[in-house]
Amino acid sequence: MNTPALSAAENTRHLPCPDASEAERLAFWDAAAGRLDWAEPWHTTHSSTPVDVPSRRGPELRWFEGGKLNAAVNCADRHVAAGNGDKVALHFEGEPGDMRTITYADLQALVSKAANALTELGIGVGDRVVVYLPVLVETIVITLACARIGAVHSLVFGGFSAEALRFRVEDTGAKLLVTTDGQYRRGTAVPVKDNADAAVSGDNAIEHVLVLRRTGCDIAWTEGRDLWWHEVVDTASPRHEPQAFDAETPLFIMYTSGTTGQPKGLVHTTGGYLTQASWSHEFLFSNTDPARRADDVHWCTADLAWVTAHTYEIYGPLSNGVTQVIYEGVPNAPHPGRHFEIIERYAVTSYYTAPTLVRSLMGWFPDGVPEHHDLSSIRLAGTVGEAVNPEAWKWLRRQVGRNTPAGIGMVDTWWQSETGAAILSPRQDEDTYKPGCGTRALPGVAVDIVDDEAISVGPQHQGNIVLTATGPAMARTIWGNPERYYTSYWEKYADRGWFLAGDGARFDADGDIWILGRTDDVINISGHRLSTIEIESALVSHPGVVESGVCPTTDAKTGHAATAFVVPLDTSVIGTGLTGAARKRQLDLAAALREHVATQIGPIAKPREIVFVPDVPKTRSGKIMRRLLTQLFERGTLGDTTSLQNEPCIEQIKEICNSIT
Repeated sequence: MNTPALSAAENTRHLPCPDASEAERLAFWDAAAGRLDWAEPWHTTHSSTPVDVPSRRGPELRWFEGGKLNAAVNCADRHVAAGNGDKVALHFEGEPGDMRTITYADLQALVSKAANALTELGIGVGDRVVVYLPVLVETIVITLACARIGAVHSLVFGGFSAEALRFRVEDTGAKLLVTTDGQYRRGTAVPVKDNADAAVSGDNAIEHVLVLRRTGCDIAWTEGRDLWWHEVVDTASPRHEPQAFDAETPLFIMYTSGTTGQPKGLVHTTGGYLTQASWSHEFLFSNTDPARRADDVHWCTADLAWVTAHTYEIYGPLSNGVTQVIYEGVPNAPHPGRHFEIIERYAVTSYYTAPTLVRSLMGWFPDGVPEHHDLSSIRLAGTVGEAVNPEAWKWLRRQVGRNTPAGIGMVDTWWQSETGAAILSPRQDEDTYKPGCGTRALPGVAVDIVDDEAISVGPQHQGNIVLTATGPAMARTIWGNPERYYTSYWEKYADRGWFLAGDGARFDADGDIWILGRTDDVINISGHRLSTIEIESALVSHPGVVESGVCPTTDAKTGHAATAFVVPLDTSVIGTGLTGAARKRQLDLAAALREHVATQIGPIAKPREIVFVPDVPKTRSGKIMRRLLTQLFERGTLGDTTSLQNEPCIEQIKEICNSIT
């Protein structure tokens, strides 16, 4: 049975008001789920088993019970069946400049081939497949092929180390690893297969390694285990009969790093996740005029292994039949204007990226985006990963949206791997924007900011942001470790059944929400609680700063001191042992930055130390790993670094910190 599709625009009339009853909230999600194709309808929209404190177990969340569907069918087949097979699904651009255009009919055939190949390799319902690929068409194809046959996929960033990959292969118990011979990175073909071989060399359940030929690199080969994509997938039949799965069937495992311990494998299920991904994508990014949506070209710049890409680059846009861009390379290869060329070439209408990339663009183009780039197609920009600095927000709207005098729409989204989809965001047609403000919760979920005693805080007071009503995309557990799911997210407010996000936030006088960063990143200086993001925002508003990461370090008198790691526009001030004019420029810039922070926030926020570095450690989602900065500065033992996108900078920062007396 197929339920009638309902657009997000039509669904707007079902939006629950802020004080909506639970019945109204569930009616809203019923309507949102009705936008998808279901093979069998659900009998219960939502039920849950509460947190169990004695057994140290989080809630058991269930959505759309009794319903059956196939995520891949919703992302390809249904659009072909509706007569839209010729519509472009993907514009792919490789870093070297190679291009492919994939229609929805092409996508259906490619996914069917891959599904048949997976079945021939013995992959079935519930089996885990680890995907270690860059941003390629095949990465999306194999992801959807797993969903099509009921296998559980876990995508791993192609820049991760062999050790990071090994952990994910072993933790998931994967039967298949999908990788490539190499990938293009900053104009160079980088070998990848050696990392894959090292990752599967230990004790694991891997039966085959499926290898895509991308760069032509010479690679080691294990007969019987290793298989070429072009020999196994490309030769398979393009026809595949899909099966429908229960709504709570696991869809993917998403690893996210914590402040301590190994990465956490968050389990997301099919029906609830796809419902919230699909509805929220259309609500946030589609043209507010349904008659003009056929012209939408969406570009989410995230690596496909990040949850943002799962939701707003794979499942959300494809379930809505949207045309989108995927790009393999880094944003400054072969030059810093590559993203603007891509926007112009494909007439991108919505550009969704990370604050750290915006700050990099600001540094590369201090005088603004060159006039020869035609950015007139852009009508919406968005940020994700962590709270965006107001200066970066303004630059993005002013520069990328320069062809819209009234200002393009802006969606400054806040959410997490755990929530599966956006939780806070301004609406793209807001009358008044507040740069850097997440504003309020999206329909169908509810949040609050509370203190340690679960009491709502007043305006301008920092507290813990909690979800008091979660959406259907919420992660159900941590793979193989349900107790950690409880202790990480549910234990603190177990009696209320609230999800603890781990971020600090505050309400402003209007009741809008400002995210202040991870609660363990708060700096307490002589009793004054300061947000690292507030200090970073002050620093990057200085014209001499490209990027900054601020962390708390120990101070015997004040408890904490603010230590700032700054990526300067003038790279000559980076390093130690500088003399003469270079040393003077270094000291002058550090003094100027301290005074700038004092002016922007107050003298209490002035960094005690300013360390000039070539880069700051960031996860693949663009979040600055401030705890690593603290550990590097204090010469402590480093925590988990496997989630970093730029791990080489650690040794550079360590060398600089070790030379500071």
